Amino acid sequence: MQNVIAETETKMKKAIDALKKDLTGIRTGRANPALLDHIKVNYYGADVPLKQIASIGVPEPRMMVITPFDKSAAAEISKAIQASDLGINPQQDGGVIRLVLPEPSEERRKELVKVIKKEGEQSKVSLRNIRREARENKSLTEDDLKTMDKKIQEITDKYSKEIDSLLASKEKEIMEV
Repeated sequence: MQNVIAETETKMKKAIDALKKDLTGIRTGRANPALLDHIKVNYYGADVPLKQIASIGVPEPRMMVITPFDKSAAAEISKAIQASDLGINPQQDGGVIRLVLPEPSEERRKELVKVIKKEGEQSKVSLRNIRREARENKSLTEDDLKTMDKKIQEITDKYSKEIDSLLASKEKEIMEV
């Protein structure tokens, strides 16, 4: 029974970690290198994560500077950023690429809040699925299942509250002008 509870808690922690990672990739108007995590660059015929072929710096709150390790990759990096869903036009200056993040409009901020709420709901669905999996364990006696059920519900409630707290802080960060 204890190993089922421990395994369930581990899976729920992973669901929370995945949500945190997803939330860092949502643009709030502040420069954050995590915004570029999902960008893949065509580098010598292979799609390579941007982080592997360039360093990313944040000299100002609304600016990122990308310095390719290989200067010839700058044009491909610019293309990849333009093709992404970030909505930012890269400014190429020699071998360096600058990304200036515009202040998101009120409408855009509200859209982002909807996106994070959707992400949060998906995480809660993951928690419920993990809880259901644990409850379907047939190797336990009926008494053990009842005891375990209470503990698993407590764990589920704990992580559900953590999701709510993560969403509330991200929403505050997004709506901040």
